[in-house]
Amino acid sequence: MHPDTRTQLEPFLNRIVLGDCREVLKQIPDESIDLIVTSPPYADQRKEVYGGVHPDQYVEWFLPISAELRRVLKPTGSFVLNIKERVVNGERHTYVLELILEMRKQGWLWTEEYMWHKKNCYPGKWPNRFRDAWERLLHFTKQKQFKMFQEAVMVPMGDWKDGRLKKLGENDLYRFNSRAGSGFGKRVANWIGREYAYPTNVLHMATECYNRYHAATFPVDLPAWFIKLFTEPGDVVLDPFMGSGTTAVACVRLDRRYIGIEIKEEYVRLAEERIAKEQDEDGSLDWEKIVRFNSGVAQEASRNASRKSQHSSSS
Repeated sequence: MHPDTRTQLEPFLNRIVLGDCREVLKQIPDESIDLIVTSPPYADQRKEVYGGVHPDQYVEWFLPISAELRRVLKPTGSFVLNIKERVVNGERHTYVLELILEMRKQGWLWTEEYMWHKKNCYPGKWPNRFRDAWERLLHFTKQKQFKMFQEAVMVPMGDWKDGRLKKLGENDLYRFNSRAGSGFGKRVANWIGREYAYPTNVLHMATECYNRYHAATFPVDLPAWFIKLFTEPGDVVLDPFMGSGTTAVACVRLDRRYIGIEIKEEYVRLAEERIAKEQDEDGSLDWEKIVRFNSGVAQEASRNASRKSQHSSSS
């Protein structure tokens, strides 16, 4: 990282900034973030907390944010977006699909899609569908070559290996290509003696409510999985919709640096308290110092917006 970039980034590191991410992001230097993991308010959800964005306006609302995220992300970085469609007038709205297409026009690569299977989702009954038990985790990158550490998220092979690998057939001893012509092939003998295998792109995790006053059900294990997969110790992870601080807690546990942005002051307080507890501190916080920092960021964002407006007017 360039020394000037490091200097500009330093005031934000390991902080939860109180403010609107559309303004705060403008203060973060170009190509300074290793990983972005976030779960923004879904369309027309959390209205009581964040006001809600109508599904028809969601893409238009999010694109300026994704443009800033692309600017601050390093070329080798990743952006993981937890998002979910909702039902409008009896059918699934297409705003997530539309957002993917528009982000590709911005220059993002839609590299992969992971599914979060919520193991403890609430039961329910609807006349024309079943309960949702999954959410999307869209993986975007700026280029085809990016940082990825697959060994960091390997899983135990499981009991199946005790029977399946004892007696191998002829097709198991060499790379056997699928007869369906899919191009998929495997050599089962490669896994003899191994205790761990690479995971699938379906993550089986229970929801988690750290605080009953916050609407999010984002479990710490979810951002932690992607932090292990796409970063190294000391890397910088950004969550522009930090909520109650879950991504920051995962960073503390994994020795990564974090930057959080949250528009609701009560959630900033909650996040700071969680982090202090995670760090085995006494839980007391210098709120005067935190407010001063956040006020400075907001004022700088306001000055930049004013300068941008004046520039537009003069041109």
